[in-house]
Amino acid sequence: MRIAMVGTGYVGLVSGACFSEFGTEVVCIDKDAAKIKRLEAGEIPIFEPGLEVLVANNRAAGRLTFTTDLQSAVAEADAVFIAVGTPTGRTGGEADLTYVYDAVREVAAALNGYTVVINKSTVPVGTGRAVERLIRETNPVAEFDVVSNPEFLREGAAINDFMRPDRVIIGAETDRAREVMRALYRPLYLIETPILFTTLETAELTKYAGNAFLAMKITFINEIADLCERVGADVHDVARGIGLDGRIGRKFLHPGPGYGGSCFPKDTLALVHTAQKAGTPVRIIETVIDINDKRKRAMAARIVEACGGSVNGKTVAILGVTFKPNTDDMRDAPSLQIVPALIGAGAKVRAFDPEGMAQAESLLPGVSWCKNAYEAMTGADAVAILTEWNEFRGLDVDRIKSIMKAPVMVDLRNVYNPTDMLAAGFDYSSVGRPLSLPDA
Repeated sequence: MRIAMVGTGYVGLVSGACFSEFGTEVVCIDKDAAKIKRLEAGEIPIFEPGLEVLVANNRAAGRLTFTTDLQSAVAEADAVFIAVGTPTGRTGGEADLTYVYDAVREVAAALNGYTVVINKSTVPVGTGRAVERLIRETNPVAEFDVVSNPEFLREGAAINDFMRPDRVIIGAETDRAREVMRALYRPLYLIETPILFTTLETAELTKYAGNAFLAMKITFINEIADLCERVGADVHDVARGIGLDGRIGRKFLHPGPGYGGSCFPKDTLALVHTAQKAGTPVRIIETVIDINDKRKRAMAARIVEACGGSVNGKTVAILGVTFKPNTDDMRDAPSLQIVPALIGAGAKVRAFDPEGMAQAESLLPGVSWCKNAYEAMTGADAVAILTEWNEFRGLDVDRIKSIMKAPVMVDLRNVYNPTDMLAAGFDYSSVGRPLSLPDA
């Protein structure tokens, strides 16, 4: 079987590489000739652990190729995946489907024989039907089926998520299309992965509902963290206590400065827009979005408070600017609100991130970028941890104290133990935890 993957962004490149690892012949397509040239040279345009090796191995085996020639690639394919961006539109929060529909028109014109056209991009309910109509309008004699197969890849763990997923959702409505999809995912049947066949609309909504629920869990534990600070409770113990309930689960109960990234912000907005358009608003998710936006701004205020109520003329070290560790993705990262707020309040910001500085430089003007965490903290009046990269978990506390102007740490990811930091002489604050254990 031969796959054409339209789009070599995060989803397209990871999915294409992983399908080729399954033994399928995959050609990844992109209009950006420079990007294709880089990929052919073995240069991976995104940071994702394990992806560079996976691409290199499958290119060497002849199963994975890259091209700008969509027409030839699609004409020879049994299945075509649409894996292009669906950013938030300029008004109303709706998903912008321009790239999807442009790709579909080109694919439709190139179809040759029966082909399954698969939406891998995150798209609103009804997009699959619209794609079907668009293909028929563009190529009335085409023989095809449209399938919805949303991705559930976590940045930083995407390869494992593809190879050993919790589930695979497939919206397919003909036996012929279902058989093609079963053949594509046959390696996952062998490890008994749950594969759920649904209608197009159900698959499309499942993706949005899943991401919205996870965003809600993050927002919930963040609000519980605020309450913990007021009443002297420890949010991590609360999270463990409720997470042991099988109906709730342990994942996504980690307090912090708010969610970001390529999925949760735009997908919650798109779900709200879809629900409002359908006349059944999702008030919970509307509130989640509002709380999350306000939380990012509140984190900047927390850093200012730790500096005595003003950062004017002070130097603040920022450790981590990407929205999460193990990625260079800056999309909707909390740092994009926190850092400008600090600079606007008069702070001098020195920052370090293991992978995100190249992406962040143009997004965060006025920041002095450093070679490592210690350089960023040298001479600083305070340090704030925004992203929980592993290399920030074992920093030399004594060294930090000796190089900083003042031992002030704002740990927005709860990397360190409050009692230990207090004993080390730090003015330490974290999220949802008491500074010391209560007296017996």
